[in-house]
Amino acid sequence: MKITLERKNQDYLLEAKGVSGNTLMIDHSGMENVQGVSPMELLLMGVGSCSAIDIIHILKKQRQEITSYKVEVTGERYELDDSKPFKAMHVTVFLEGDIDPIKAQKAADLSFEKYCSVSKSFDNCIAISFNVEVN
Repeated sequence: MKITLERKNQDYLLEAKGVSGNTLMIDHSGMENVQGVSPMELLLMGVGSCSAIDIIHILKKQRQEITSYKVEVTGERYELDDSKPFKAMHVTVFLEGDIDPIKAQKAADLSFEKYCSVSKSFDNCIAISFNVEVN
C-alpha cells in the first residue's frame, strides 16, 4: 500500500492521494484558516471507518436492514516529551433499522477483536473501547 502527499499552499495544507486516486486534504489544526483534517483526526477517522466497513459488511451478510449508520470516535491524549499521542480511543456506533441488537454487538466485537486492521494496528499501544446503540 502506498499514498502520496503534495503540499498545496505556502503553509501546511497537503493533498493526500491513495492508490485509488481519491484525495483528502490534510492541514495543521493550529492554523487560522484550516482547510483539511489534522493527522490526529485522520487516526480517529481510520478507526471509525474501518470498523464501520466491517460492521456493515457483517450485518448485511446477516440480512439486517440498516437505515442509518453513524459513528463517533473520541480520543484521549497525553503529554509525551514534545508530542501528544493518543492513550485511549472510544468508539460509539449508532445504528437504526430492523437490526437485532445482539447481532449488532457481535458484529462490533468481531470488528474490533478480529477484523479491523486499523484498530488492530494499535493493539499494543492504544486502548480502544466501543459500544453499540441500536435505534
